[in-house]
Amino acid sequence: MPNVPNVINADVVIRPERADQPDVMALLDALDTYLNSLYDPADNHILGVQALLAPDVLFLVARHRGQAVACGAARRMPGEAHTDGQAYGEIKRMYVDPAARGQGLALALIEALEAHLRQQGIAQALLETGAAQQEAVRLYQRCGYRPRAAFGGYPDNGLSVFYGKRL
Repeated sequence: MPNVPNVINADVVIRPERADQPDVMALLDALDTYLNSLYDPADNHILGVQALLAPDVLFLVARHRGQAVACGAARRMPGEAHTDGQAYGEIKRMYVDPAARGQGLALALIEALEAHLRQQGIAQALLETGAAQQEAVRLYQRCGYRPRAAFGGYPDNGLSVFYGKRL
């Protein structure tokens, strides 16, 4: 994805950014706090800030009038047995600040991440989310993601649900 911002409206811009900025880290901390309220820490599959800085990760931030209000990432992954040997993009760290929800930010982030994966020649996006995160599950289903088997070494422990989409 080029570094050209994706302007949602006059006040909201989505663009690639570093995850180690203080306001972005505050968003990630809010996401982690939310996840830790739902699951034991050992059951959270969190990609840390340092991992988000890796060259195989696109990390996007949505800013409303300059304030970070949402984020999401796509990580390029090599093929594995659970993907029939095909490389895939994994959607990670999706979060919209509760005060900014209802504006289509999550949908815009997913569309931008998927476009980036397509540009990279990746034909499938996969994700793991928690079964207790019903808002996330509904979002992914609305975006065309379908249930699938576990992948990427995630345990099929009944707490996680797995989705995939052909790009």
